[in-house]
Amino acid sequence: MNMTKVSDVLRRSRYLKYVLVVAAGVALVGFVGENSILGHINNKQKIAELQEEIDYYQGQYERDMDKLRRLDTDPKAIVEIAREHYFMKNEDEDIFVLSDDRRTTTNDYNETAE
Repeated sequence: MNMTKVSDVLRRSRYLKYVLVVAAGVALVGFVGENSILGHINNKQKIAELQEEIDYYQGQYERDMDKLRRLDTDPKAIVEIAREHYFMKNEDEDIFVLSDDRRTTTNDYNETAE
């Protein structure tokens, strides 16, 4: 089909050029630019991910605030944290730290020793 036939078809069809312009406009709005439909879908996904992060950090903030309130009001909480996290003890006590970490097997072969 050469260009003269295409132009003849466009001249004969009264509404074909309008349909083509509308189709091109819809394609342009739907798939090109930052305000496209694909852009909106991507933005909604990012918003959902960020909202999950906000919820996570909000929960962490609330837990930490509860710990701070407990530390301000309960002197036993300070002793508990000092014992658990910093291994502090009274003078007449001994502390034994038990670990459930399993040692990984290492290869005794040393390449540099040869």
